[in-house]
Formats: sequence, structure tokens, C-alpha cells
Amino acid sequence: MDGIIFDVDGTLWNSTDAVAKAWTKAIQENSDLDLIVDAPLLNRIFGKTMDEICDIVFPMLPLEERTHLGDLCFEYENQLLAEEPCPVFDGVKETFQKLSKKHKLFIVSNCACGYIEVMLSTSGLDKYVTDTLCFGQTNTSKGKTIRTLMERNNLKDVVYVGDTQGDADACKEADVPFIFAEYGFGDVPDAKTRIKDITDLTTLF
Repeated sequence: MDGIIFDVDGTLWNSTDAVAKAWTKAIQENSDLDLIVDAPLLNRIFGKTMDEICDIVFPMLPLEERTHLGDLCFEYENQLLAEEPCPVFDGVKETFQKLSKKHKLFIVSNCACGYIEVMLSTSGLDKYVTDTLCFGQTNTSKGKTIRTLMERNNLKDVVYVGDTQGDADACKEADVPFIFAEYGFGDVPDAKTRIKDITDLTTLF
């Protein structure tokens, strides 16, 4: 196996409370909308692309305004997460440390630029991760983003660890095996390989 690719939200950490706080502040300071973003809403939409998230949260705005406000929300969330770090799930650091001794670790997410970097730097996981790629860089589906990361790292045999049906669908598109993190945000009834805890990966690999 060439490497293990990870999703972020619901797989490595839960930043919904912090992101909700950041988005609400961005909306209040940069628009006339009477809108409060909360964690339950984010739990339902995390994993979608940035464009899809903005469509869901700001359907009342014209596309240009929707995109602009969304960009500001992503900037606010990166800044807040850097100032008030969100902890990764229990066992993530130990699992990355053990896995990285035998396997190259990667991250692919549908997030904006800077989000993965904040998570890695504040958690200390950056020293275990070989490469990352996100929707903010590729503007393509997660399946295509996975393939792009594989191509630029010359990867042929990988697995992807995620927690939503969207992750499972992306793996089908990318033609890579999927490992379902049952402890995350979503449900993947047809997942063939499952883990109940991130530490289960050290047994699998």
C-alpha cells in the first residue's frame, strides 16, 4: 500500500462549534442577514464542497454575493481556529504517529485553502503528513481531488478514510477502497470496511 488518505471533519476532529461561531460573526459583520449558523446545520453539510455549502446557507443571496460572503466565512473560520485551536479526536495523534512509521499519510478535503494547514499546525499532526489537497485548490469533486493527489505523489495503491456517504461516493469515483469512520458525522450503510475508533487503523495496517 502506497498510502492512507484521510478526510478531516468528522474523521480527525469536530470543529463545528468553532466554525459556527466564526461564520455567524462573519455574517453579522459583513451582511444585513439576520442569520445565525449553528453546529447542527454544519454537521449536516460538512463534507460538501464550498460552493454547495454556500448554496445551502445563503440561498437568498445572488451568486456573486453568496460567493463573496462564503469566502469571508472561510477566512474567519481559519483565523478563529488558529487563535482558538480545536482538539483532534482522542487517539488521532497516537494513530498518526504509529501509522507514519510504515505508511505515508495524506489528507484530501472539500474545505477552503488554509483549513487543513490550521488543523495540522495546531494539532501537531503536520510532521506525520506527506501531502494535502483541498477543494479550494482544485475546484473539482472530491473524487477528482483524490486522483490529483495520487498522481502528483505517484500513488497506485491507497485507501481513503472518511465518515460520510459523500466520501464513499468520492472513493467510487476515484476507484480507491473506502474505510468508513462510524464515529463521524454521516452514515454509510453499504460500507464494507468500518472502524469504530480511529485507533482501529493500527490493527488494520
